Amino acid sequence: MAASQRVEEMRNRVVLGEFGVRNVHTTDFPGNYSGYDDAWDQDSFERNFRVDVVQMDENSLEFDMVGIDAAIANAFRRILLAEVPTMAIEKVLVYNNTSIVQDEILAHRLGLIPIHADPRLFEYRNQGDEEGTEIDTLQFRLQVRCTQNPHAAKDSSDPNELYVNHKVYTRHMTWVPLGNQADLFPEGTIRPVHDDILIAQLRPGQEIDLLMHCVKGIGKDHAKFSPVATASYRLLPDITLLQPVEGEAAEELKQCFSPGVIEVQEIQGKKVARVANPRLDTFSREVFRNEKLKKVVRLARVRDHYICEYCGWVKGRRLGIFSSAASFQSPDVEFSSNLYRSFRKVSPVWAKVSLWSPVSVESTGVLPPDVLVSEAIKVLMGKCRRFLDELDAVQMD
Repeated sequence: MAASQRVEEMRNRVVLGEFGVRNVHTTDFPGNYSGYDDAWDQDSFERNFRVDVVQMDENSLEFDMVGIDAAIANAFRRILLAEVPTMAIEKVLVYNNTSIVQDEILAHRLGLIPIHADPRLFEYRNQGDEEGTEIDTLQFRLQVRCTQNPHAAKDSSDPNELYVNHKVYTRHMTWVPLGNQADLFPEGTIRPVHDDILIAQLRPGQEIDLLMHCVKGIGKDHAKFSPVATASYRLLPDITLLQPVEGEAAEELKQCFSPGVIEVQEIQGKKVARVANPRLDTFSREVFRNEKLKKVVRLARVRDHYICEYCGWVKGRRLGIFSSAASFQSPDVEFSSNLYRSFRKVSPVWAKVSLWSPVSVESTGVLPPDVLVSEAIKVLMGKCRRFLDELDAVQMD
């Protein structure tokens, strides 16, 4: 490999070998490579940075951030997990609980139920405020009593037939409006995200009667306030065939990777392997166990391309690919272009950005995934402003 090619590989690829990983650390800082100008430049960043929204449906959002640093991608993930607010059950007033589930365990289970309510419409409850008001509290009532089914067959042993209300679900939770909340929120908008979450099981004579208060909070205080089930990012896989792989070797190579990564084509009567979609690979490095094939494949990850994945509760739809120079034609372009503009505002706080990352977000259903991402960007921008203000204050001193 020529010296220039080795330098490019060190700068742009994280290489996975049989016994280790090379080029793990970012090395493209100013003055490290002769002939390369790696100083921070706003115009250069704006040309190279882009956000590609790959897929968004009712449960998930996946987009790529290209030309960004790992610190920003990870800060973004951590903000989604811990600093985007939601509404969750904080206080449970138990009037009667004769089920086998102890009061404390029942309250804990209730607190983890995701509540479908926009936290942006509420204020944080003041510390020490026990009652709450319509601007900072949502109230739910759960009152269920199990009875014997008089119409059940005498020889039946099925609890679903023998008992009435023997399973307590989230559908039994009733929203009790406070103040003018009934006028502000249409019926059905304030509810548990899922109506089939099992809370407890009862037997005839047992009863659960309680009142719940939901407040606004963040995951940093308690995991029940976290709006995402998963939020992750990973570097884009880059798989290169160093020489043609034909015949039976092509089929063997296909089996060494995740489905869809390697495709076997018939060319002039020969089976020939080609890399179809490296994005799907999980990098198990199974190919290194094959003595014939391990020398014909290079496994790497693109250093500045992140795949980001998140899941949420929105109407299903698929987005196209967008970049700073794209001609936006999709009806969903507003989210992608706003995301791009927001990151442009955030980026100057970091001295160097050079990463590609796919990001994945999985929401609990409290808010749509595009809203979660937008709220996370606002939090990140606020942190950047506070940091810059601190720097200005130090310089003045």
